[in-house]
Amino acid sequence: MSAIAGTRRVLSGMRPTGPLHLGNYHGALRNWIELQYQYECYFFVADWHALTTGYEDTSRLQEYVRDVLIDWLAAGLNPGVATLFIQSHVPEHAELHLLLSMVTPLAWLERVPTYKDQQSELKEKDLATYGFLGYPLLQSADILLYRPAFVPVGEDQAAHVEVTREIARRFNHIFGREPDFQEKAERAVKSLGGRNSTAYRQLRRKFQESGDAGALERAQALVQSNNRITVADRERLLGYLEGGGVAILPEPQVLLTPTPKVPGLDGRKMSKSYGNTIGMREDPQQVAQKLRAMQTDPARVRRTDPGDPDKCPVWDLHKIYSDEPTRAWASAGCRSAGIGCLDCKQPLIDKIVEEVTMMRRRGQEFEEHPDLIRDIVSEGAEKAREVGRQTLEDVRRAMHLRAG
Repeated sequence: MSAIAGTRRVLSGMRPTGPLHLGNYHGALRNWIELQYQYECYFFVADWHALTTGYEDTSRLQEYVRDVLIDWLAAGLNPGVATLFIQSHVPEHAELHLLLSMVTPLAWLERVPTYKDQQSELKEKDLATYGFLGYPLLQSADILLYRPAFVPVGEDQAAHVEVTREIARRFNHIFGREPDFQEKAERAVKSLGGRNSTAYRQLRRKFQESGDAGALERAQALVQSNNRITVADRERLLGYLEGGGVAILPEPQVLLTPTPKVPGLDGRKMSKSYGNTIGMREDPQQVAQKLRAMQTDPARVRRTDPGDPDKCPVWDLHKIYSDEPTRAWASAGCRSAGIGCLDCKQPLIDKIVEEVTMMRRRGQEFEEHPDLIRDIVSEGAEKAREVGRQTLEDVRRAMHLRAG
């Protein structure tokens, strides 16, 4: 398989830390649901990553993995179009992590921003382990194993993908070169045949001189669709487009996705660590009760006091759930004290309870029939392993761990 096969592929994952909440849904999962119909999507439960900060107690890990999978399915991920699997069921992740660790400078891992940030935030945990230091590399292996074109992240997470790009670049620089590469690549260009050779050269020049991404994509498709060339020449031609070597592990691009601010019940970011969440499949009556008690503009002490929506976390929920007329009504009523906080919350309560109820209903089938989940992740793991095996064959061959 050539790396070009992943040009419409997307890869992402989540750590299993218990049932998901509305912050997880609107921050990532809702985007995944849309992407699954636009790209070839692989989504995995990152159970090995859960060990990097929680190895001392794994007693509920399987429960948490199951919770995440049910929440995914209840939210609308479709195993008929997206590949869903569990990280530890695909051992190829571990082998690529090992091989990449041989060439990744220690300083690259130590400078990852979240490395020191989490050490500071999680002082109560023992993070002086290789697993914690190496988790960004495992994350890179998770991504590069599938040679995806895109990794969907919010703007604040783009730096994580850049580490992966650097690791891929280093690997390709060390192992993607071969003696007389340019001469072999030029012979491969000729083997494309008259018009295709000319088109390849024109598109390559256009990309290298002006960075035209469309030209690169057309050239890649031209190479991939040509049945006259060998697999080795195909890899050379793909590498020749972007540089002077074979791109064994293509650098993934960031796919920036909208990540609305989802406030928790106390006004801070919704997070399990703050205990301020609304679960995706939580009891609807409990959801309504939580929302009625949710913090509002602290300056609005009495019903007759005017408020400021920009200082009220409930307004952030209106931005997510309410249409324009409802937002206009809520904003005007708050600023004029024409409506009370409970009045302002009621349309949100209705919308969120409806959403949670729908997800509870969809999740119930999988709660009652756990064999359905087993089948989904089993099929997903096999499909993921098939892709991973091919990537590792190419990696091993480049590192001379395989003959030929």
